[in-house]
Amino acid sequence: MTALQGIDIAAELRQVKTHWHPRVVGRVNDQYVKVAKLLGELVWHSHDAEDEMFLVVSGRLRIQLPDDEEVVLTPGQFYVVPRGVKHNPIANEEVEIVLIETVTTAHTGDVVIDGTVSVERQIGDFR
Repeated sequence: MTALQGIDIAAELRQVKTHWHPRVVGRVNDQYVKVAKLLGELVWHSHDAEDEMFLVVSGRLRIQLPDDEEVVLTPGQFYVVPRGVKHNPIANEEVEIVLIETVTTAHTGDVVIDGTVSVERQIGDFR
């Protein structure tokens, strides 16, 4: 019999070495559970067909939204960016997050930049 174990989010975050490079650590139906470390600014983008959930583990995350609105998240808080809504995550200090996204969600949505990470690269060691 195989021993069952929970996923240690802190341990998974310690495996993340590159900012803005999500790492898949679990799957629930058609959703990936990812961890990431953020620092600086990503890019304005949207996901036309998927919502995206940001849960802050440590640090303070700002998510810029249209019309000069923004959401500020601190540890233990989450926000769901609705599908089709342009947004830009900003971390003035290092932020550790958990993302919950549909398995088809492209890293930078409708925009491709040098730092865009394919879903295949995000999966890595996930089994």
